[in-house]
Amino acid sequence: MRKDDKLMTVPEILDELGVSVRTFYRWREIGKAPQGFKLPNGEIRIYRSEFTAWLESLREAA
Repeated sequence: MRKDDKLMTVPEILDELGVSVRTFYRWREIGKAPQGFKLPNGEIRIYRSEFTAWLESLREAA
C-alpha cells in the first residue's frame, strides 16, 4: 500500500466488477473477495492497490 493509495467504497467496487451487492458479500463470506477492512460505522473500504492485485490474481488463475 502506498501513502497515496485510494480507498474504494463498495459501490465503486461493484461498479468496476459489474456484480450485485449480494454477489460481493457472498464472495466475502466465502473468502473470494479482495481484502478490505470495516470502518467504525460498519462500511467496508478496500485499497485500490489490493483490489488491483486481487484482479491480477484472478487473471493468473484463469
